[in-house]
Amino acid sequence: MYFAALLARTEDGWEASDLELDDVESLSDLIDLARSAAVDDDTVVALIEQEDAWFGVVRVDGEEDPRYYVSNASAADRSSYGSMLTKELLGSDEEDDELDELDLDGTEDGEDEPAGAFADEDEDADADDRAVTGAEPVPAGPLGDPRLLDDLGVSNKQLMTLDGDALSEIADSLGATEVLEAVR
Repeated sequence: MYFAALLARTEDGWEASDLELDDVESLSDLIDLARSAAVDDDTVVALIEQEDAWFGVVRVDGEEDPRYYVSNASAADRSSYGSMLTKELLGSDEEDDELDELDLDGTEDGEDEPAGAFADEDEDADADDRAVTGAEPVPAGPLGDPRLLDDLGVSNKQLMTLDGDALSEIADSLGATEVLEAVR
């Protein structure tokens, strides 16, 4: 079960709105929803949580590039909404599929493989698979920018140690507890 909300900063504090995840099919959809909730291009924070397994934070400031944080990337990667975030953070999205088909190690023009390229044949098979496909392993811990809420009152250390009802603790630090609970 997911819970998701948007917190939009205004001159008078924070406004919260329920984030209907059924309307979100891609990370671009989520960013568009966040930008549409912004008041005068001010900060919007999207909070997503899956049953205390993981939580994610997406921060959108006007037209700047969004920033992301996921509390447990491997758990998030096993869920549809979390995998959107982990793929973005690991740099593997659909636009990169063409690059995955190319051999970008300098041998794409028919050059021979460099000597010793396969010297470590005893390495883990998963590492070999990652080298062939270009896929990065998904870490079991936090992933992303833990400082994305520093200027809003949630330190990187605090963000990285949150568990349980993390979204409520984030809202409390932002001064948005009441508005978040109203949409919960």
